[in-house]
Amino acid sequence: MEYLGLSYLAAGFGAGLIVFGAALGIGKLATGALEGMARQPELSGDLRTAMIIAAALIEGFTFFALVVTFMLATKAPIAIPTAVEKAPVAEEAHK
Repeated sequence: MEYLGLSYLAAGFGAGLIVFGAALGIGKLATGALEGMARQPELSGDLRTAMIIAAALIEGFTFFALVVTFMLATKAPIAIPTAVEKAPVAEEAHK
């Protein structure tokens, strides 16, 4: 049997978790950078550059994780050989 529906469901759940985690990471990054700019406006250029580089790295990891998630979702399931035992044939009723 193939359970492709479950793999698609897992891929959707995994993609949602990935995007949620990336959004939290970029939000914390932007919060820290803006607080730093507010405290020391003369360093705003350096902070902005560091923030953009870090955000690009977070996005890169996010896209990589999404690609891996969807590759796993579309992977063909592997058939596991099992020993199939025949059910005993019901004998005819006593005559």
